[in-house]
Amino acid sequence: MTHNKLILSHIKTFKTITPMEALKFFGCYRLAARIFDLREAGHKITTTRFETETGSRPAKYVYLGKAK
Repeated sequence: MTHNKLILSHIKTFKTITPMEALKFFGCYRLAARIFDLREAGHKITTTRFETETGSRPAKYVYLGKAK
């Protein structure tokens, strides 16, 4: 299964994904590129930022469904 399919399945199930989750679960180092591909395919995905304990602000992608 491709990274795009794995990530799409994950965000449909859990509604969100972070770069660390993508790396841990799927070995995907380029989550932003995969999210771009999914958006180009018509999926509505928003990007939010959250702050970690160390002060970094990674992205969190939220699935909103398939565009009509």
